[in-house]
Amino acid sequence: MKRNLKRNIVIMAVLVFVGAAVYLNWSYNSRWGTADPAMVAAEDEAMAQAQEEYLSASADADTGAVATTAYFDEARLTRQSSRDEALKLLEQACSAEDAAQDVIDESMRQINAMAAWNLQESLLENELMAKNFTDCVVMASDEGVTVAVPAPVEGLTSTQVAQITEAVVSNTDYTAQALNIIEVTE
Repeated sequence: MKRNLKRNIVIMAVLVFVGAAVYLNWSYNSRWGTADPAMVAAEDEAMAQAQEEYLSASADADTGAVATTAYFDEARLTRQSSRDEALKLLEQACSAEDAAQDVIDESMRQINAMAAWNLQESLLENELMAKNFTDCVVMASDEGVTVAVPAPVEGLTSTQVAQITEAVVSNTDYTAQALNIIEVTE
């Protein structure tokens, strides 16, 4: 009985937060009124033209750079979709009416771990880009952390490997042995 009451209270709290978010979004958007269709069309056209110019300039400068950018974009998308699917399954396990308390507790632990991993990944990606890595993708888990960075054909220098290792070890609880670096050649 207590378990059901506790779960129902959590579900109600989540619903209240979602409702508040929907209301705030609605009130914020209604304050600005409706968009001018001509302005929207002009902005869309300008964005499409700018993107086309950027891609053609990037392709002319270095076709490998476009390919590596696509790799990192795809890796981020894959990481996010797999996390979203896992989160959905964990939430279903928590909200199942016949779920045992240990299943609920483990699901909540895993949800919290995924949130912590997301935060660590963002922090590490920002720090590595600040250290002059043009792009990167970080994937954290219980087993360790994997960092994918662009690398020249000859590979990363020992200084670059040391920068990556230092960023991971100083900002997380992972050791250097738990770090896996993937070199994405340009």
